[in-house]
Amino acid sequence: MELGSMVSAVRSQRVLLGDEIRPAVILIKDGKIHQIHSDISVDVPCEVLDVADSVVMPGIVDSHVHVNEPGRTSWEGFWTATRAAAAGGVTTIVDMPLNSIPPTTTLGNFHDKMQEATGKCFVDTAFWGGVIPGNQLELRPLMEAGVAGFKCFLIHSGVEEFPHVTDCDLHAAMQQLQGTGSVLLFHAERDVQQTAEEDGDPSQYSTFLQSRPDVMETEAIRTVTELCLEFQVRCHIVHLSSAEPLKLIQAARQAGAPLTVETTHHYLTLCAENIPAGATQFKCCPPIRGSANQEQLWSALKAGHIDMVVSDHSPCTPDLKKLERGDFTEAWGGISSLQFGLPLFWSSASKRGFQLSDVVRLLSQNTAQLSRLDNQKGCLAPGYDADLVIWDPERTFEIKEGGIHHKNKLTPYLGLSLQGVVCATLVRGQLVYREGCFCPEPLGKLLLIPPERSQK
Repeated sequence: MELGSMVSAVRSQRVLLGDEIRPAVILIKDGKIHQIHSDISVDVPCEVLDVADSVVMPGIVDSHVHVNEPGRTSWEGFWTATRAAAAGGVTTIVDMPLNSIPPTTTLGNFHDKMQEATGKCFVDTAFWGGVIPGNQLELRPLMEAGVAGFKCFLIHSGVEEFPHVTDCDLHAAMQQLQGTGSVLLFHAERDVQQTAEEDGDPSQYSTFLQSRPDVMETEAIRTVTELCLEFQVRCHIVHLSSAEPLKLIQAARQAGAPLTVETTHHYLTLCAENIPAGATQFKCCPPIRGSANQEQLWSALKAGHIDMVVSDHSPCTPDLKKLERGDFTEAWGGISSLQFGLPLFWSSASKRGFQLSDVVRLLSQNTAQLSRLDNQKGCLAPGYDADLVIWDPERTFEIKEGGIHHKNKLTPYLGLSLQGVVCATLVRGQLVYREGCFCPEPLGKLLLIPPERSQK
């Protein structure tokens, strides 16, 4: 079966259907799952992609990806980002409104971004809009144009063209979003009175970590929970790194706040104690914290207090990481991992009693629901898009530079051995990736999400 071709049927001894793994044949018609047969000897009147005992499950929906096009294509771009996604079993990404130039904060800027993305995406791609000071009247037009929702920062974003918002800006934005069914995503850190030493050794990770204490997340999340309860607008906390605010989040949810929260693969995999001096490829904001905090994040995931896990793929050119000086205070904060989310998560989660059904819930279903794509993505059932990842969860591999498909290869995961090898990826029934090779032309679609008309 040729790369790029439309697959009509997939047969496997291990298909994840709901919470069960069982033999099945998946029939595909017009890019959708048409039927699922549990009798794998059923006579199918078409060519069948037989994957033996590889696991077949819904493709990953990564709702937190910085593609950086237009404007910063030396950092990444739609072509390289979505190829890397396909190689990692990610069938849908949702692009963040920054760090592209211009950011997705006006209708005109959104049209510019869609024009840049057209014809470059190997997987399906949706888009977040941005909330910045003074753009509240752009939010409704962006919703009408099809953004999945909006993202804002409560602290400096790292780029000048996407300034952070004040309480006044947030109230104006919330008023625009009320009753629309849209969602506001928060980078939840706030500047607080610094207590840490400001003159520590910048090559030591502990110096950087002390400059972004847990209280910065806690105070920001306190603001988010209050807004969420007051306006009853869907709110979402991106990349939670500290376990300390979890009690605040739980209390707000119990009080009726429509609030969700994600964490990332780097917070679940990497620990502050193991970051060498000068290893600025580990820098991100909020920061990677200690191992005790990490175990609390895993416990919260298991208890359902954290809803989903994403990559927060945020690459840059190697020079911006300041590796030659090893300066954590000056280096760009961001980690590249889009291609490796599934094996990163499974390598740790499988040792903690998580099942494959948990992987789908946390990496596909809940991320699709956040992005309002859950009527077409994240589920193996008739009527849904035939977005499939075919993989071997038992096989191991080592991350080597030659196998990385991101534009820039610098990542803290280089040399790491992981469990779970992606064999093939189908996007709406099309074979876009198989055993290290890609379809010759991009076959992904740009996903525009209609606003919810039923609400006033």
